[in-house]
Amino acid sequence: MTSAREAMLERVAELDAAHAQAVAGGGEKYVARHRARGRMLPRERVELLLDEGSAFLELSPLAGWGSDFAVGASVVTGIGVVEGVQCLVTAHDPTVRGGASNPWTLRKIFRANQVAAENDLPIISLVESAGADLPTQKEIFIPGGRLFRDLTRASARRQPTIAVVFGSSTAGGAYVPGLSDHTVMVREAAQVFLAGPPLVKMATGEDADEEALGGAEMHARVSGLADHLAEDERDALRITRRIVARLNRERPAAAAATAPLGHAEPELDPETLLDVVPGDLREPFDPREVVRRLVDGPGPGNEVAFDEFKARYGTSLVTGWARLHGHPIGILANAQGVLFSEEAQKATQFIQLANSSRTPLLFLHNTTGFMVGERYEQGGIIKHGSAMINAVANSTVPHLSVLVGASYGAGNYGMNGRAFDPRFLFSWPSAKAAVMGPAQLAGVLSIVARAGAQARGQDYDEAADAAMRAMVEQQIEEQSLPFVLSGMVYDDGVIDPRDTRTVLGICLSVIAGSPDPGAGPYGVFRM
Repeated sequence: MTSAREAMLERVAELDAAHAQAVAGGGEKYVARHRARGRMLPRERVELLLDEGSAFLELSPLAGWGSDFAVGASVVTGIGVVEGVQCLVTAHDPTVRGGASNPWTLRKIFRANQVAAENDLPIISLVESAGADLPTQKEIFIPGGRLFRDLTRASARRQPTIAVVFGSSTAGGAYVPGLSDHTVMVREAAQVFLAGPPLVKMATGEDADEEALGGAEMHARVSGLADHLAEDERDALRITRRIVARLNRERPAAAAATAPLGHAEPELDPETLLDVVPGDLREPFDPREVVRRLVDGPGPGNEVAFDEFKARYGTSLVTGWARLHGHPIGILANAQGVLFSEEAQKATQFIQLANSSRTPLLFLHNTTGFMVGERYEQGGIIKHGSAMINAVANSTVPHLSVLVGASYGAGNYGMNGRAFDPRFLFSWPSAKAAVMGPAQLAGVLSIVARAGAQARGQDYDEAADAAMRAMVEQQIEEQSLPFVLSGMVYDDGVIDPRDTRTVLGICLSVIAGSPDPGAGPYGVFRM
């Protein structure tokens, strides 16, 4: 076993353990209580909703990791196929504090709704939630209104929204079925009201019965909020599938014209991706070895697996054209880490070419950022890096990003990091992202402190400096790890490298069904 494989397998095992925490929900006690009520778990509901044998691309599964809240943030979000239609699905997890929404729940759902909006996906909400997590209401109440805004705007875009209520949907949560195009409620289980019996008693003095106040039967027969009354959970999911089947969601003509060709398997086995990235990211590796394990091999209509662009110029950035599961794609992948002026100019031209041919772009990150130093500043690294960032920011073709290794400083921006809104962004367990590497950041602080002591005419405490550097390096190392960033919803998930081709294939399939905005204008390029 290679040292790279051994190191990556250790990280994958850590990833599996983190995912297991999310799947566990509120723990055995609360899962057992939920099952005793005859209810299904959120992922079971999703599985029954989706077409049999189809894939489910879960998004942000580690949201809330490292926080005071449960991993997964009490909600499951992802993309799956229902009656042949790709849909964005959210499912509350009632085993975690009754499915109450905390600050990370909001961030996760907002990100899911953004994915749905950008890719024109119907939204299916599988609802069973106690509403807002009251101890953190100050962090939820103001931004939480965006959930209502997103649902109404989706409807206005003719992007269907469906709410399926399995249990409680109270207070602000009542507006999820209220604002959805289609609403399904489960008899003797769903309860939808702005205020439950205790609050009604406090506000009006009325003694209200839960069923009369907000039961599914009442909403189906009296208020009219329920469009469909389901006998049980399985019936609710059958009705939901029927609704999707009648949405008349046809594949856009533009997407049909770019339907993927047949594809060949990669030249090299994706299993061996575990052998490519060294355990120590300071060791260089050839990104072509990653590319050759991701993209389609040679075949009809695809004579060359990876058609490299400007192979001899700006060699620390590899660019070229390929197909992935039959979809055309342009690839930018860092080699040796540093971006020089040549790499920035090469990237700028390549991105413009991709926009001219309407080709989606894949960014594979392993960069320490743009080169610094007197020679490079005089050579125009700022304006060349700015041109690359301009090209990325104003590119209108869909972007995908995978953090394979390091993603530091403005290199993260130039390679289409989260701030630049790629359609999807995933991380490998080997990834790290920060303003700069831990040793460099600690060294900068040391130099500044040393200069300050010298200016004051004081002796410099070398022992304290060594302790400070060690502390800062450890802190930055911890903060730059992929689980931390994924927990903050700065990516769409940490994935096993061996799953990358499948994940990207699903993403490209989703993108192919969304409207093509066409090539847009660029800002001013400083020459």
